[in-house]
Amino acid sequence: MLKNKFTTQQSKTAQKGVTLLEMMITLAILAIVLTVVAPNMQRFLIKNRITAEINEVSGIIQYARHLAIDEQTNVVVCPSVDFLECGTNWSKPKIVFIDSNADGNRAAGEDLLVTTSEASDSTIITGPNSSIQFLDTGAADKAFSIQICPLSKDATFARAISVSLQGRVRVSTDSDDDGTHEDSDGTALSCD
Repeated sequence: MLKNKFTTQQSKTAQKGVTLLEMMITLAILAIVLTVVAPNMQRFLIKNRITAEINEVSGIIQYARHLAIDEQTNVVVCPSVDFLECGTNWSKPKIVFIDSNADGNRAAGEDLLVTTSEASDSTIITGPNSSIQFLDTGAADKAFSIQICPLSKDATFARAISVSLQGRVRVSTDSDDDGTHEDSDGTALSCD
């Protein structure tokens, strides 16, 4: 009786692990799932990255406009490599400052109010070739558009921000449901 108990106990604890067949089936299922999920996951990550960047850029532009109205002064938004001088590469960090002398550049004594991070290495941001100024009325010194595209240049991921002369900010939409967003004129965005 004692021997049977010991043998039963031993057989229960002796089986650990999986068979080669069970492991091969598991790997086959995993390979199939990854083949189906991986491309969709990549699209999901690209879309989320671009959405985050469009929200960040839109937020800083809207902040600058509201600050110009609240403080009744000129406020500038521009890309900057060193947080001192304005540049033209919108993939670089963006800065906001009150432009006391209304020259469109950050001078000594003009405090840096807000900054953003540099754009992701997987996106390209294009915008105007100069700084953006908001006047004390909230109007922009010029109408402009900023566009964000993935490195793959797939226009289905492209997003844009348009700012009118009145300073109103508008994010692109896919109004005709063809999978590509359009700018404020209704023209499909292109990443060429």
